[in-house]
Amino acid sequence: MKNKFIRSLAAVMLAASLAPLSSCVGELEQSPSFLSNTDTVYRDPAQIQQALTRLYATLAISGQQGPAGLPDITGIDEGFSNYLRQYWKAQELTTDEAIIAWNDGNLPDYNRLTWNANNEFVRAMYDRIFYQVALCNDFIRQTTDAKLSERGISGDNLATIKTYRAEARFLRALSYYHALDMFGGNVPFATEESSVGTTLPPQTNPAALFTYIESELQAAEADLPNAGPNVVNYGRATKAAAWTLLAKLYLNSKTYLGNSSQDRWSDVITNCNKVIAANYQLAPEYRLLFLADNDRSAANREIIFPINFDGVRTKTFGGMTFIVHAAIGGSMKASDFGVNGGWFGLRTKKNLVDLFPDPNGTGDKRAMFYTAGQSKEISDIFTFTDGYAVTKFKNVTSTGQAGSDATGDFPDTDFPMFRLADVYLMYAEAVLRGGTGGSQADAVRYVNLLRTRAQANQVTSLTLDDILQERGRELYWEGHRRTDLIRFGRFTGGNYVWPFKGGTPEGRGVSDNLRIFPIPTTDLTANPNLKQNPGY
Repeated sequence: MKNKFIRSLAAVMLAASLAPLSSCVGELEQSPSFLSNTDTVYRDPAQIQQALTRLYATLAISGQQGPAGLPDITGIDEGFSNYLRQYWKAQELTTDEAIIAWNDGNLPDYNRLTWNANNEFVRAMYDRIFYQVALCNDFIRQTTDAKLSERGISGDNLATIKTYRAEARFLRALSYYHALDMFGGNVPFATEESSVGTTLPPQTNPAALFTYIESELQAAEADLPNAGPNVVNYGRATKAAAWTLLAKLYLNSKTYLGNSSQDRWSDVITNCNKVIAANYQLAPEYRLLFLADNDRSAANREIIFPINFDGVRTKTFGGMTFIVHAAIGGSMKASDFGVNGGWFGLRTKKNLVDLFPDPNGTGDKRAMFYTAGQSKEISDIFTFTDGYAVTKFKNVTSTGQAGSDATGDFPDTDFPMFRLADVYLMYAEAVLRGGTGGSQADAVRYVNLLRTRAQANQVTSLTLDDILQERGRELYWEGHRRTDLIRFGRFTGGNYVWPFKGGTPEGRGVSDNLRIFPIPTTDLTANPNLKQNPGY
């Protein structure tokens, strides 16, 4: 669906005025309205496809106009409000993998792990999740067989839209998964069956939300597009995307449900095996996965579910525009990255650098750092040259050409949210944790496939600590690290620290309540059904 982010109908917004989107009242209980009349839209299969496209686009763009103007959510600068930008910050800036030199509002709280319920960036992530849920709810509500039949849609069109509906269910499950992972599952809850505009959403709980996500993915699977690497389904939620999300859900089940809960390691392996059997293939070179033509090069055989970007059609100051531009500064040449300038923001911490034999990629090609004029140590958060820069994502094709946007502002590079390498590593971890249906030999083999591509030394055995380190080497800056560190017990306490964790240059342990984010004060005020997460 790349190149189809259509904004006419796709200007889906919450009913009333979006003024500002600060509570679950605005996020979940209202029905989105369209620039076109809803009944008219859902009588036309072409416009229904556009409405589905908007659900995908909401992960990438920040508003109705692009790159700014008519924002989806308010209460924060539109460029900051983007779903992927907020997701990336919450998952990376809070960890040992990334730091940002900007002093905007309460953004430094992420660097220091000192946020509270009034942090506008936490709120923007929360609002994004429930804005997406609201859009998906209405799409699913409007595309039941009964409603489509009333509107004269039948035959092949009906079957096609049934697939669209399954994709919307996946996208809703993905956002609810983010709510479970980041906010602990103690969140407002609504589906297409909920009343619109009459009652405030109730608060669910981790166990109920876990079960709901699991059942939704299992129910949608049959109607999702087929799994496997192909151009036709690239960028869409396929069966393999559902299997991968289920594997992630099960892999973190004890984080979400408590250590006394039943382990789900065997279910991780079952779903990973399904993905592996679908014939996805590792890209021959690691770098191909993060370039402007990763939708067209051999990288698209590894990517299971991307967030799509196009420099001409998806103009936003969030998403990949942020990830590429903000990582450039110091003596780096922006033209080497296919863009027109650096934003002097993102660098990495020494912990990530130390996972590799050397920072220049000699012993492991996945080490992509810019060191000239940069210090490995970070003495000052707000000095771009403190900390090595990361050169992983570029708006340059595999043949060295810049992306399609002539201005150099907006990248073509897709963000690989799910890819085969992650599935291999989840399989290996679940085997080591005692799951059945896999083997130690295959676990080692899958890790060595990644290390072979990286031209790194092979391993003959694995420990769980090896898996955490390998996930750092393979998946850094891809939005996994916070979840991984929590699962391995390395996120909050003092047993593992990184620069400015807890607000000190050397790093220190922080309270366990920070493993999940707080429910924003704005939503607690608006909805008396909600109670704050412990410790806030």
